Amino acid sequence: MASQNPFLDHTFPIHWSRLTPDQIEPGIDQGIAESDRALEAIRELDLGAVTYRNTFLALEEATLGLSQAWQKVTHLQAVADAPDLRAAHNVVLPRVSAFFAKIPLDPKIWQRLKAFEAKPEAQALQGIHRRFFSETLADFRQAGADLPDEARSRLEAVQTELAELTQKYSENVLDATNAWQLIVDDEKRLAGLPDHAKAAARRSAESKQIGSAESPRWRFTLHAPSQEPLMTYAEDAGLRQESWAAAVAVGSTAPHDNTELIQRILKLRAEKASLLGKPHFADSILERRMAKSGARALNFIEDLRQRSAAAFAKDTEALERFRASSLDKPTSHLAPWELAFWSEKLRRDQYAFDEEVLRPYFPMPRVIEGLYELCSRVFGLTIKELPTSGPGAVEVWHPDIKVYEMRDAAGRHVGSYYADWFPRESKRGGAWMNYLITGGPQPDGGRAPHIGLICGNMTPPDGDRPALLTHREVETVFHEFGHLLHHLLGEVEIKSLSGTNVAWDFVELPSQIMENWCWERPSLDLFARHFQTGAPIPDDIFGKMIAAKNFRAASAMMRQVQFAKMDLLLHTQTARFAELPDVEPAIRKEIADCIIPAEPPSPTIVKRFNHIFSDPVGYAAGYYSYKWAEVLEADAFSRFKNEGLFSRAVGADFVAKILSRGNSEDPAQLFRDFMGRDPDLQALLIRSGLAA
Repeated sequence: MASQNPFLDHTFPIHWSRLTPDQIEPGIDQGIAESDRALEAIRELDLGAVTYRNTFLALEEATLGLSQAWQKVTHLQAVADAPDLRAAHNVVLPRVSAFFAKIPLDPKIWQRLKAFEAKPEAQALQGIHRRFFSETLADFRQAGADLPDEARSRLEAVQTELAELTQKYSENVLDATNAWQLIVDDEKRLAGLPDHAKAAARRSAESKQIGSAESPRWRFTLHAPSQEPLMTYAEDAGLRQESWAAAVAVGSTAPHDNTELIQRILKLRAEKASLLGKPHFADSILERRMAKSGARALNFIEDLRQRSAAAFAKDTEALERFRASSLDKPTSHLAPWELAFWSEKLRRDQYAFDEEVLRPYFPMPRVIEGLYELCSRVFGLTIKELPTSGPGAVEVWHPDIKVYEMRDAAGRHVGSYYADWFPRESKRGGAWMNYLITGGPQPDGGRAPHIGLICGNMTPPDGDRPALLTHREVETVFHEFGHLLHHLLGEVEIKSLSGTNVAWDFVELPSQIMENWCWERPSLDLFARHFQTGAPIPDDIFGKMIAAKNFRAASAMMRQVQFAKMDLLLHTQTARFAELPDVEPAIRKEIADCIIPAEPPSPTIVKRFNHIFSDPVGYAAGYYSYKWAEVLEADAFSRFKNEGLFSRAVGADFVAKILSRGNSEDPAQLFRDFMGRDPDLQALLIRSGLAA
C-alpha cells in the first residue's frame, strides 16, 4: 500500500510542515481516485438492492477525504500564498472542480438515488435522515441531474471554467493589493495620524529595508490596518488621495485587471442558470435559501433603501455643511478621499468622541480572554490554549498562530481551532472562519471533535506593546468567533448538514449576534481594560461611545444596501451588463442612489468584490444575506436583552435550537423554535436609530 499523503491524513493536530506544495498534486489525485472508487460502488448497485445506507449515506462518505484534503489546500493558499503553492493549487483546481461538478450530473448515481426514492423505506425516514434525503435530492435536481446528456456535459464545463476564472479574479485582487506601497520620507506629512499607525508604518518600512534610524521612512499599504488610519486621520489630503486612487485601481489595471473576467463570470453564471431552467443566476441560487428568489431579495434590499433614504440624505447634507463651515467655503460634494476624514472630524465635533481613545482599552489578549469568559458564562464553554512550541507543541503554519481546545459544560472536547489574526503579504485580506475537519456524533454513539480556524487582518502588536484593536476590529473578532461556535458546537450526525452548512442568508445569524456584546457595558467590562493600568473604559468615554453608536447609521446601512443591490442587479439582469466593455459605469449608474455623492465620483468595488467574484458561487446573488441575517440577529438578541445578557438559559437555548442544529431543519423553523415567532424587521431599524 502506498504511504499516506499528508493532505489525506485527517488526524489532529495537523502536521502543517508536511503539507508542502509538492504533495498537493499527488494527494489530490489520490483523493479523487479514492472518492471515485467509492462512487463506482454506488454506480454498480443493482437497482433492486438500493438502500439508504448504500446510496445516500455512501454518497455522503464517498468524498469526505477529498473534501478535507482540498480544505487544507485552499486554506494554505489563503494564508501562505507563494509561487510554488499557487502553481500547485492551480494545477489541481480544474480537476477538483470538474470532479465535484460531475457527481450530481452522473446519470448512474442519480438513477440509484431515484430508485431508492421510489421505495417505501424512503418515505419512512425520520428526523435528520429525512432532512438529508430531501436535501440530497434537491441538491441533485438544483445542480441539473435531470438535464439531458448534452446539457449536463456543458454544465460540467461551465462549473470548471468558473472555478478557474474566480480563482484568477481572487489572485488579481491579492496581487494588486500587495503590489502597491506609499513611502513617506517627511514626518510632517503624517500630521494627524495616531502614534500607533505611525509606528506601524515605520516598522513596515524597516521590514522592507527602507530607511534607517538616522533617516527614517514610513511605509503604507492597502491592507486595512495600514490604509484605514491614513484615510481617517491624515491631515495631508495628498496622502489620502494617493491611497484612495491605489485602492480603487485594484482589479482595474494591468497586469491585474478583472474587467474581462467579470464579463465572462457573469455570462457563465447566466448560462448555468439557463441550463437549469431558471431566468437568471439569482433565482437558481436562492430557490432554497430563505429569500427564495432574486426578486424577493431585491425587494428586501429596496425596502431597506427606502426606509433609510431620508436619513441618508440628512447624513450627506450634514457632512457637506460641516466641511464647508470648517473651511469657510461654499457647500459642495466632498472628494471620495475626504469622506472618512471629515466624517471622523464630524463625529468628534458632535460627540467629542474619537474612536482612537478606545484603542488602549482593547489589547487583543484581553479581548480574547473576555470573549472566552463571555462564552463560559453564556454557553458554558471552557477554552484552553495549547502550546505551539516546546514539549507537546501543536504545529502551526506561522509563528503568530495560536491553537485552542474547547470543552462544553459537561467537559466534552467539542472541538479545537487555530487563530491567525494579523496581516501578512502572503495572506488574503479580510476576516473569515473555516472548517478543516467536521466531527460530531459518531455511529458508535460517541462524538468526534470538530476542527476549525479563524483568521483576520487586525492591527498587529508594536514591539513589546500588545496589539491594540479598534472597536470595529473587536466586533470582527466576535463576529468570526460566532461562525466558529456554529461549527464547533454542531451536533448533527450528517456532516454535510452540520455547522455552517446552512442557507447563506441564515449563516450570518450566529456571527452577527455575537457583535451585540461588544456594545453592552457588563460584557465590555469583561475585557475592555486599559493595557497599562487595567482600568475599564471611563463612564464618560463609554457614554460618548454609545451616543455615537448610530452616527451616520443610514450611511452605513446604505453602503451595505449598495453592495447587495449591485450584486443582485448583476445576477438578475446580467444581459444588460455582461456584453458591455466594462460593467463598472453601468452598474454604478444603477446604484447611484445608494452612493454618497462625491466629486470626483468614486468607482464601485465591482472589480475587487471578492465576496461575489472570487468563488464559483460564494456570496454571488447572496450579499443581501448580511442584512437579512442582521434582521434575524437583532431580533434574536432581544431575548438576551430581555431575559439576561449572560443568561445561561437563553444561551443554552441558542445552542440547542440554533448553533447545534446546522441544516437539520428549515432555517425559518429554527428561528421560530428559538424566538417562538417569525422575525421582526423593526428590531434592526430601532437598533440602527432609523425607527422609533
